[in-house]
Amino acid sequence: MQAQIPQRKVLRTICPDAKGLIAKITNICYKHELNIVQNNEFVDHRTGRFFMRTELEGIFNDGTLLTDLDGALPAGSVRELHPAGRRRIVILVTKEAHCLGDLLMKSAYGGLDVEIAAVIGNHETLRKLVERFDVPFILASHEGLTREEHDNNMAAEIDRYQPDYVVLAKYMRVLTPAFVQRYPNQIINIHHSFLPAFIGARPYHQAYERGVKIIGATAHYVNDNLDEGPIIMQDVIHVDHTYSAEDMMLAGRDVEKNALSRALYQVLAQRVFVYGNRTIIL
Repeated sequence: MQAQIPQRKVLRTICPDAKGLIAKITNICYKHELNIVQNNEFVDHRTGRFFMRTELEGIFNDGTLLTDLDGALPAGSVRELHPAGRRRIVILVTKEAHCLGDLLMKSAYGGLDVEIAAVIGNHETLRKLVERFDVPFILASHEGLTREEHDNNMAAEIDRYQPDYVVLAKYMRVLTPAFVQRYPNQIINIHHSFLPAFIGARPYHQAYERGVKIIGATAHYVNDNLDEGPIIMQDVIHVDHTYSAEDMMLAGRDVEKNALSRALYQVLAQRVFVYGNRTIIL
């Protein structure tokens, strides 16, 4: 009989808070002869919820492990067990290159442990950039189509690659509710503003008109409410009265790509828990 090879997996637990939860979970892992590589937990006292991320290594019997956990955890608990390591994404783009280029570089040279399975654009503008990295580029034009037809076409292309996440790298079209519901907590967007301020179009011009002294970017999950999904990561830089709206836009590009990259790093490592319209990062 061939010897089984140890694997590394991530156990994620959300449940009502109770005494002894850490001991119960870790004792079950010990019973299964699994080594705990890393463990992080958090209690939200306002909601009475317990969150725990446990990175494990060993020989897994997933079904038995999860059954044992179900017997030990309070009613209403959610637990997930997934392989650790590289995740797979599909990126949606329009015409702006800075966020896409940053992700392509980091994927190619080890800055992010991610496989970019494909890039889908509604314009041809970024095809040459993508193909330099030997990544498939698919044109999904929106011309002459309803939003529903276009989103259905994109979903068909995305599903060919079976990604873990869909990343909007300055994708400048509003997605239909049906599309969003197809990928629950799997669509990650970078918004060129420090949400919840300046929602929607032309946020740098909105910021300029208000005379802001900082500008920022927000990486968030996408839900049915425009730019109101759970926030993963935010970043800001200082500006002053000498900045035009165009100057703010140029300066904001670095903030955008950094916020998106940092958010993806956490998501890909399975550190981000979504609870209601908030995130917990462990």
